[in-house]
Amino acid sequence: MNRLLIVSNRLPIKITKQKGDLSFERTAGGLATGVGSFYKSYNSLWIGWPAVNVRKNNLEEKNRICAALREEQCHPVYLSPYDVKNYYDGFCNNTIWPLFHYFNHLTEYDNHQWKVYKKVNEAFCETIVEVANPDDTIWVHDYHLMLLPQMLREHLPNAEIGFFLHIPFPSYEIFRLLPWRKEILEGLLGADLVGFHTYDYIRHFLSSVRRILGYEHSLGEVVTGNRVVRADMFPMGIDYQQFAGAVSEPAVQEEIARARGQYGDRKIILSFDRLDYTKGIPLRLEAFDAFLEKKPEYRGKVSFILVAVPSRTAIEHYQALKQQIDELVGRINGKYATTNWVPVHYFYNYLPFEALVANYKLADVALVTPIRDGMNLMAKEFVATKTDGRGVLILSEMAGAAPELGEAVIVNPNDREAVVEAIETALTMSEEEQTERNRIMQKRLRRYDVTNWAGDFINRLDDACLHQQTRSEQLLTAQMRERLLADYGAAGNRLILLDYDGTLVPFAAKPEKAVPDRAVREELARLSAVPKNEVVIISGRDRHTLESWFGATDVNFIAEHGVWIKEQNRDWVMQESLSNEWKEEVLPILELYADRTPGAFVEEKEYSLVWHYRKADPVLASLRAKELKDHLLHLTSNLNIAVMDGHKIIEAKSALINKGRAAHHWISKKPWDFILAIGDDRTDEDLFEALPESAYSIKVGQSASRARFNLTSQRDVLPLLRSCTACDEARAQEKKRPEKQKEKETVRSTPL
Repeated sequence: MNRLLIVSNRLPIKITKQKGDLSFERTAGGLATGVGSFYKSYNSLWIGWPAVNVRKNNLEEKNRICAALREEQCHPVYLSPYDVKNYYDGFCNNTIWPLFHYFNHLTEYDNHQWKVYKKVNEAFCETIVEVANPDDTIWVHDYHLMLLPQMLREHLPNAEIGFFLHIPFPSYEIFRLLPWRKEILEGLLGADLVGFHTYDYIRHFLSSVRRILGYEHSLGEVVTGNRVVRADMFPMGIDYQQFAGAVSEPAVQEEIARARGQYGDRKIILSFDRLDYTKGIPLRLEAFDAFLEKKPEYRGKVSFILVAVPSRTAIEHYQALKQQIDELVGRINGKYATTNWVPVHYFYNYLPFEALVANYKLADVALVTPIRDGMNLMAKEFVATKTDGRGVLILSEMAGAAPELGEAVIVNPNDREAVVEAIETALTMSEEEQTERNRIMQKRLRRYDVTNWAGDFINRLDDACLHQQTRSEQLLTAQMRERLLADYGAAGNRLILLDYDGTLVPFAAKPEKAVPDRAVREELARLSAVPKNEVVIISGRDRHTLESWFGATDVNFIAEHGVWIKEQNRDWVMQESLSNEWKEEVLPILELYADRTPGAFVEEKEYSLVWHYRKADPVLASLRAKELKDHLLHLTSNLNIAVMDGHKIIEAKSALINKGRAAHHWISKKPWDFILAIGDDRTDEDLFEALPESAYSIKVGQSASRARFNLTSQRDVLPLLRSCTACDEARAQEKKRPEKQKEKETVRSTPL
């Protein structure tokens, strides 16, 4: 396969300098542990910060580090201590981390740190652009680099880029607090595939994209500009065999024997986490305190092993948390300890792999109750070590792992009584039930391990890029544009059908605001002034508005999606004999839904009614639109009324009317040498369907369509029309040139 570039804040290898010598050790953390267990099986290169400070001009040391890292399939991005302080300790861990974990009261909004965050993302981008090959797959990881996908897209427009977020994506109400929310979303949308651990995180992300950027989504796909971005769920797995197989290793068995000698036959409750306020460690200790208080019969019979791995020790909140935990442990031990029993055994250090597996295997109960957690791989690791089936996992419903590990004892970490009850349930659960629960979870974890997780993501990324390529093939490329202009120039007669809103002008929140500017009026005047051209504006607008805007030009009109037509120098004609009696039943329904949806309003035309919701809350409006459409379809089933959904509208009109039927009036006039039709809406699909195969039908945007081609955006329409008129003007100038001048130029160009 093509080379895989894995990009993360830190490399899986940490470099330290001691008296000029370099030493290497594995990096702690879920990402480094999880991805580090499989990346060497790929043709891959891991790009990240090596956690060492190297001066800019020290090329010798940089070369030594690069050479050493190359042996580990790694490549460094060098950051200064100043950058690390403001980017990592600052914006990442004082802004993004607390906000995305719903600790908004701890969140800081520092514009200077934001600028450094952007600067570091740019530094990563520069490094990747230097080493990337055209066919590399780039997989960016986590919240430290959320601007990077879009930066890479600008430098490598055809690159295959994936992004995976290892922490929760918060709800819109939380995410909107971020001053730089728009930039973050645009950064993520530079990827072809954005991955999350759970469906809830996808839902929150898509909601924010819709509410903040205004991009609609369908089945997890977001159309932005000329690209389609997919959001999907990939619950990260572990190296299952590594943990399950390690249980029988001699070093692990020695650790188990040593610990068993220390704790005797007491039941063991294990709490193993990084020291972080999101993990809920104080709540856990308080629940254990309450358990011993309410269940005195367990005193002396159960030991609580608390392992807190040091993390972000330079940050004030973490220092305060460490002090709080120290005090809670001291209080509990002081309250219940006896001469031969200590309730809480507290370890504030990083455990080697063998000691970690031994603790997992030894524990009767794992108490994993984070207040909010993106996934929590430790819960999965605990289950994997239960090779004999014995052991109970108590898991917070706020952990991303909870949907996968439903056989665990699931609790709300804020409900102390529930946690106390869960501890007793776990300690008294029969071995048969423990084994049954664990076997189900183990089968699931074995099947979707970290290798399958990575393979699944990369396969879906390939699919997303292939899907993107297929859609891109429908874009009106420079080559097809030249062919269109050549056919236009050679044609003796031409029919040009143009939608208005979203095609000639951008959509406006209120229809009355979308007035054509001078450039649009002038271009339509030039286009319609060419004798060969028959230009038709085909719109949902009412006839009076269209005539007031373009009546001074030589264009033709189709108004209200086909109710009225008007040829040059003629009066308006109704296409069908229509009745308005149905409005009396339908109008009150539309008004009711407008009243119930702040920002929505009703537009009444002569023979149609339109419910607009462009200014309404997008989520509420989407729900209301579905309700309204169902209501109208039921109400109008016997009225011969069509109910159509367009761009942020629901329209009710006669079923006899559509743009395709109206356009047929001009299509059938003569055998046209050239037909061009441009539209952007669902209502334009009837027009595209009515056209002959030879016509140039163009959909504005990249959504699926019956049109032959797509334009990236509305901004591309006027330049295309200008190219057509420029072609006419060039031909006209050519005809005006004297024949003698042509002869002179022919003589000058003839070689001797």
